[in-house]
Amino acid sequence: MAIGILLALLGGAFVCLQNTFNANVKKRVSVWNTTALVLLLGFLASLAAGLTFEGSGLFRFQAQPWFWFSGILGVGVVACVTQGVQILGPSRAISLIMVSQIFFGLMWDTLGWFGLEKIPFTWQSLFGVLLISSGIVLFQLGPKLEQRERKRKSFDVRGSVKG
Repeated sequence: MAIGILLALLGGAFVCLQNTFNANVKKRVSVWNTTALVLLLGFLASLAAGLTFEGSGLFRFQAQPWFWFSGILGVGVVACVTQGVQILGPSRAISLIMVSQIFFGLMWDTLGWFGLEKIPFTWQSLFGVLLISSGIVLFQLGPKLEQRERKRKSFDVRGSVKG
């Protein structure tokens, strides 16, 4: 379990770093150039690693045929996230992505979609999603609220000096 937690945390760091890099690339070229570059380089790196670690076993597919095309979803992931990071900034975009992933993960677990084992819905799970979402809203609003408070205090100080 500890290894799974470590890999998930490392994956999150990779996602954030990749999206930040992608947004910087997208500033200079189109989203489609960025997506093609990212996925081509990812394909080449995956192919090299797969051949190194699995040899010819890399080409034995054991999944349902429609799952083989999940890489096509990567086009949507890279295109949407890259533009989201560029428009909203990394912390806002990644925060929204995280909430979306948790919500859809809960929904797909509960419904048992896409070959997942059906996990019963609990109010605790929904509460957890709402709590995480609230934390993200607070995280995003915190600096704005602090800035508004500083402006108010600055106005109060100037107002009382003049008055």
